[in-house]
Amino acid sequence: MTLDDILKAPSPASEWVLCTDCEENGLQPEDVKQVMRDRIREMRDSIERGLRTDAKSITGMVGWNAKGLWDAPDLLNAPLLKRVQAYAMAVNEENARMGRIVAAPTAGSAGTIPGALIGVADHLGLDDEKLVMPLVLAAGIGKAISRQMYISGSAGGCQAEIGSSAAMAAAAVTELLGGTSKACVHAAALALMNTIGLVCDPVGGYVEVPCVSRNAFFAVHAVSSAQLALAQLESFIPPDEVITAMAQVGRMMPLQLKETAEGGLAQTPFAQGFLKDLEKSPK
Repeated sequence: MTLDDILKAPSPASEWVLCTDCEENGLQPEDVKQVMRDRIREMRDSIERGLRTDAKSITGMVGWNAKGLWDAPDLLNAPLLKRVQAYAMAVNEENARMGRIVAAPTAGSAGTIPGALIGVADHLGLDDEKLVMPLVLAAGIGKAISRQMYISGSAGGCQAEIGSSAAMAAAAVTELLGGTSKACVHAAALALMNTIGLVCDPVGGYVEVPCVSRNAFFAVHAVSSAQLALAQLESFIPPDEVITAMAQVGRMMPLQLKETAEGGLAQTPFAQGFLKDLEKSPK
């Protein structure tokens, strides 16, 4: 399965992805849809838990960001923006507290899809059943990417991890809003091409800083990509070649920038000082 295959599929793209997946794996379509309903319910549960609490993560670096944003006045008068960001951070703070989340495609990027997809749906008053097939499409986009490159930060940098989740979310939101197969794939490609080069630099190796806020930013990034694609804007570079380019950048990226905590934000003086204090604190 490639992005070009999905692009050329009849609309909606999710129907083709579902049929192809069922043929490849001997699954029944309704069984796959039920799995997706279960995943949506898990995503929504993690959002609700994350918005209710300001309990700290194990390290104390995060835990209150989602609730703080959710409770804050909307001074920009941009409720969609605030909702998408808060939902994404709620999920990733649950992950940082070792709560139950849906890895989509990874735990470190778990907030991007629910932030974008459920955030847009709630903003528009759409029920969860309308999210089932867009989530099938998101899975298909993730599958197409993973067959050509890495989807983990440790292998390809954060471009591969949150870039993949943003691409999956962008395609899903595009289909949710009535986009064609072509528009969905170009939304994914636009999201991917604008994450190339992003390093993975978690402080102390914990999936907390900058991971929680990064999910908020890239959930918005996904919605922006969907908006561009729905307005008929396209990736200038063919979508599958965008994946290839990202894989090449990932291979050129030094190990210090691949989730090793040996570069970037993880090596700032403040981060290093925080970790020394953390080691001294009572267990």
